[in-house]
Amino acid sequence: MSGGIGLRLPWMTLLLALVLTAIPLPEPIAAYRPEWVPLIMIFWSLVAPHRFGLLTAFWMGVLLDALSGALLGQHALALVVVVFLTIRFHLRIRVFPVWQLSVTVLLLLTLYEFVLFWIDGVAGRTVPLLERWGPLLASAVIWPLIVVYLDHYRRDAQVRVRA
Repeated sequence: MSGGIGLRLPWMTLLLALVLTAIPLPEPIAAYRPEWVPLIMIFWSLVAPHRFGLLTAFWMGVLLDALSGALLGQHALALVVVVFLTIRFHLRIRVFPVWQLSVTVLLLLTLYEFVLFWIDGVAGRTVPLLERWGPLLASAVIWPLIVVYLDHYRRDAQVRVRA
């Protein structure tokens, strides 16, 4: 994935993930906003671990912290942990069928939420249960769509770059 659209596509999707995280939602569905940044980071860490690693996860987490008003470094630490595990086992994970990959992503996102929960507990912040687990369930449901959509455009970008 080098040159033109091949380099821009991942960065555009990460920027889009930040924008989707910042868009205000109506109160009834706000608790079910998917975890866009972790989902996109997991995808690119599986597809291109040499290009999207711990440093990218750290800076995306810092941007997410600044965007959401969380403790500085909270999302950064959680993203680094999840991306580390994704990269560590990416050769095993990416050969899974979609349903097993969805379960694996659910487990990675559960770890992500647990790190956030732990940091909130240390800081003395309480987060309602629905706001903690609603995004996790929404993210697990939307993951197969992200894989199909982004993988299609990733392959298309590679074909155009090589042609």
